[in-house]
Amino acid sequence: MLNIKQIVLFVIAIGLAFLTYWTGLSEAVFRWETQEEYSHGYLIPMVTLYILWEKKDLIASAISEPRWLGVVVIFVAIIILMVGEISALFLLIQYSFVLALIGLSLVTIGDATKYTAVPILLLLFAIPLPYVIEVLLTAKLQLWSSSIGVSFIRMFDIPVFLEGNVIDLGVYKLQVVEACSGLRYLFPLMSLGFIAAYFYQASFWKRAIVFLATIPITIFMNSFRIGAIGVLVDNWGISMAEGFLHDFEGWIIFMACAVILFALIWLLERMTSEEVSFAKVFGVVSIQKQNLSEISLTASIKPLLVSITLLIAALVSAQALDNREELHQEHVSFINFPMTLGDWKGRHDKLDSDVIKKLAMDDYLLANYQHSEEQLPVNLYIAYYSSQRKGSSPHSPRVCIPGGGWEIAELKRVEVNGHPANRVIIKKGEHRQLVYYWFQGHGRIVANEYINKWYLFLDAVFKNRTDGALVRYVTAVLPHEKIETADERILNLMIEADAKLPTYILD
Repeated sequence: MLNIKQIVLFVIAIGLAFLTYWTGLSEAVFRWETQEEYSHGYLIPMVTLYILWEKKDLIASAISEPRWLGVVVIFVAIIILMVGEISALFLLIQYSFVLALIGLSLVTIGDATKYTAVPILLLLFAIPLPYVIEVLLTAKLQLWSSSIGVSFIRMFDIPVFLEGNVIDLGVYKLQVVEACSGLRYLFPLMSLGFIAAYFYQASFWKRAIVFLATIPITIFMNSFRIGAIGVLVDNWGISMAEGFLHDFEGWIIFMACAVILFALIWLLERMTSEEVSFAKVFGVVSIQKQNLSEISLTASIKPLLVSITLLIAALVSAQALDNREELHQEHVSFINFPMTLGDWKGRHDKLDSDVIKKLAMDDYLLANYQHSEEQLPVNLYIAYYSSQRKGSSPHSPRVCIPGGGWEIAELKRVEVNGHPANRVIIKKGEHRQLVYYWFQGHGRIVANEYINKWYLFLDAVFKNRTDGALVRYVTAVLPHEKIETADERILNLMIEADAKLPTYILD
């Protein structure tokens, strides 16, 4: 067993870890509180503590000399922490915390970490996704759930039309919004699947199936829910998709997902075993207790002391980095952007307040420019962010376009006006539009969303700046119009407008 000195030092180390990682941990709790998708995060630490308590005898019997490998793990975790603090990538800070806990286990109880590692790794399911990944995943789940849900509605011979994530029942229209994408089920069910796989006393392939099955189960059951709501609305009115009933249906579906998950475990056992053992399925196995009083350790506390020293240094550094003021360049408001560009005449437009709140941008330009009355207009949209350190960033049109009911017919990267851009042809029924967009900031124009994120990280580290913008041009394409004509229309405006952008998107 651990002696009093080791226990005291371990408690001090844990306290230092929480103080050091407070910025990232508090952000995770904020997301648990404000986003229902992650509200299960409150339960995960309690489940981790329960599992550790349930395995306490096994852990105690396996305690060995502290491992210096734990110091290396903590050192790596602190490096990741520093990178996360500099760039304000909370995901790195939160993952680093989990890694640091594994390191502390190694420097305290040594080989017994083989019994604590999995419960600690369970904490990863309490860590919210970065907003950019969440938006991409939500958009995909919305479209998949809408499509499968409509297929379910058609099984009841109900005429229905799907346009993006809008289900048109004729009298009623149902929009599969972000909250109905299935993300609220996916993360809690994946957490439950991980726990079930951990307790499931079976071979690795069976455990992997149980965990991975949570993804298709979530998509199918959420689609079933959307389809069921469509059928109810068609028969009994729009009240079936609102209020308490809507939320209650969500709880029913999640419980059904859990039942299906455990039914899968039962099915796997029926297929591969002669009888289903409750003890085997739920991990209730008898453990022969050792006489723990006979286990005495005179373990060295040096690895733990070195780890505490590293955590103190990390705490001081993290506090300094967290208080670092990001450099902000003076931004000229887009309200001053000229409405006359050569022969082009523009007119300001406005976004809805809900859209502005959702996008969380600091400034934007939305204007329609027309060269002549005979020519179709070109819409110019610029979303500017003075800081992207706290998770706010431009939403890629590749995500927003399908959510609006448009289908991406063609997407390629091209060189226009001396810089890269994404050229996209989108369709909705018989309607077509041509879109050009890119990301701009710090004297750099980037077409690839992921490369732009990499540059954003480098600029956060070396320039202490994360300001930037999304620039997008859109024009309609007439039914019998050549796409080259629409290209020419956008490129002509682009030549005039691009020359003005450096005034508003600073190098």
